[in-house]
Amino acid sequence: MHAQIVLFDGFDPLDVIAPYEVLGAGAMLTDGLLEVELVSAEGERDVPSGIAALSLRATGGLEPSRAGLVLVPGALGRLPDDDDEPIDDDIPVILGRTLDTALPALLKECLDRDGLTVATVCGGSLVLAMAGLIEGRPATTHHLGMDVLDATGAVAVDARVVDDGDLVTGSSVTSGLDLGLYLLERELGPKVAIAVEKLIAHERRGTVWRSAGAEPTTGARS
Repeated sequence: MHAQIVLFDGFDPLDVIAPYEVLGAGAMLTDGLLEVELVSAEGERDVPSGIAALSLRATGGLEPSRAGLVLVPGALGRLPDDDDEPIDDDIPVILGRTLDTALPALLKECLDRDGLTVATVCGGSLVLAMAGLIEGRPATTHHLGMDVLDATGAVAVDARVVDDGDLVTGSSVTSGLDLGLYLLERELGPKVAIAVEKLIAHERRGTVWRSAGAEPTTGARS
């Protein structure tokens, strides 16, 4: 399986590096069953992150016809107060700028393609939501962005990882580790995921939400 992690100007480095290392470890432990690449909508280029002077190199362009997994990170920037005027380094502004690039059209192509899974970390789900690509679908994001996610028409779910088939979303910045491990388990099996857990000394946190099983009753006594 070919995995592409998407970079855009102002991305959060940890949203990228955490799943990249997990998936890269999975590739190393499976002799090439998985390969991981950093890409951008514009193709090969140095992409500035939300941290000054820190860029990562996209080695190619996002290719929905080639990828089996595409992962979209969130942004790193300022968290504005409700009364603040928007400025360039506000997270909502950074995420909004992706709408003026080729990324939304490419992500729509990804979601339309059978057999391709789109995953997100933190505000990455808001990139999809703001582009109108996941209306009516369950997803999660950083807790400070849940209202925005809900307002776009997506179904905001308070869980660390949400699996909706070809859309798998992670909640907060560090959930990239858990998302990566879950994707390894789902795509390559639990043995690979456990081996990577041991390698990076991290046990996956939280229960993955799926639209399945019994509904909990309200007002249950503990």
